[in-house]
Amino acid sequence: MKFMLIRRADANTENGAMPSQEMFAAMAAYNQRMTEAGVFLSGDGLHPTSDGCLIRFKNGEPTIIPGPLSPASERIAGYSVLEAPSLQAAIEWAQQWPTQDADGNVTLELRRYFSLEDFEPGAGIEQHRNLARVPDAMNVHVAFPGTCREAMQFYADVTGGHLECLLTYADTPATEHMPPALHDRIIHASLNLRGRRLMGADMAADCYTPPQGVEVQLEYQDIEQAARTFAQLAEGGKIIMPFEATFWSPGFGMTVDRFGVGWMVNVPSDNCPLATEGDSP
Repeated sequence: MKFMLIRRADANTENGAMPSQEMFAAMAAYNQRMTEAGVFLSGDGLHPTSDGCLIRFKNGEPTIIPGPLSPASERIAGYSVLEAPSLQAAIEWAQQWPTQDADGNVTLELRRYFSLEDFEPGAGIEQHRNLARVPDAMNVHVAFPGTCREAMQFYADVTGGHLECLLTYADTPATEHMPPALHDRIIHASLNLRGRRLMGADMAADCYTPPQGVEVQLEYQDIEQAARTFAQLAEGGKIIMPFEATFWSPGFGMTVDRFGVGWMVNVPSDNCPLATEGDSP
């Protein structure tokens, strides 16, 4: 079940008061615990309503009502999206909200998302079901010639992702079918990057093939962070295309790292037109 955990606004958030560093740290730790438990999907804080507006429709005609909006207690200061097996499980996570927020004086609202199963069958629902063909996740798996542990720990350091699994052959039933030299090697590794995963494994020498024709793509809104990440990945490797502005991006680069894995680091822009029906392939 998917839930939205809503942090109601108050006078401080509506006045634009920013969280303290202590609160930032506590919230990051809270989100990290939920991420590791597979509960946290996303979350954001919102600017005060003075930076926004209401759009009210009457008889199909919209009216814009500029902020600030009142009362503050009926507004939203931020939200987290959680995946939990039940309302009670979601409540238990909500009860762990950091007490550093407003000295423990906050109001949270927990709401469950609708799912398609909640609605009567019909043509409109079938249109939505067609969207279910899109996978819940798309991850990347990379093979290594015995350097998986070192590589994945390096990638965790560079990206700040959570290295959630480093499983050796010796820790699985596969060990009895593998040569002793592979027993301490990695059969499965998983690096969690905001819910997307870079996975890897060590292969026997006669089964390993270096990656060709594929790169792992990282995207950053912050161009300085993108440049730092690119420089770290490129160190000891081979730069294919230096990180710099292009006609499609304010910052883009390609490199093969010292483990033989190809990377693209990109800062998005609005300069890439979408294909339209009837365009030539």
